[in-house]
Amino acid sequence: MGKKVACSRHISTGTEQSIPLRASHARMDRRSFLLAAGSGVSIGLAGCLEADAAPTDENTVEMTIDSFRPERMTVEPGTTVKFINTSSHAHTVTAFDDGIPDEAEFFATGGFEDQEAAEEGWDNQEGLLYTDESWEHTFEIPGTYQYYCVPHIDAEMVGFIDVEESENGETNATEH
Repeated sequence: MGKKVACSRHISTGTEQSIPLRASHARMDRRSFLLAAGSGVSIGLAGCLEADAAPTDENTVEMTIDSFRPERMTVEPGTTVKFINTSSHAHTVTAFDDGIPDEAEFFATGGFEDQEAAEEGWDNQEGLLYTDESWEHTFEIPGTYQYYCVPHIDAEMVGFIDVEESENGETNATEH
């Protein structure tokens, strides 16, 4: 059997003493809290609802607070993919040096030559995409391209572009 706990109308002061709380104050504080908490939840959810929406263009990757959407996309060689920052945080699009086909050129916002330079660029506030800014890259060589956001790598903000030849000449753009 569990213990019954009596409702106390006292505020603890961190010592052995407590301050009595009148019932009317307890009701008012509870109401104020619920009103404030409810408002915060609805405001918080307002920013989340659109984050799950699919990009409007089939060759567009959106950057949310901590993810690329879609996380994986398949396109044909020669396809230009647009990356757009739909969040309030600054982001980068940075290829992993060892995460692209051998023949492919390294790519990163800011035009850096390699992953190390892109990471140093972030330290100097270079190569950033701010809210509603976009950047494009054309994927020419078949294979898988793995990329990430430098400031959000700890949140595992990583994406993939699979470049595949179409078997029947039809467009091969798909989101996963």
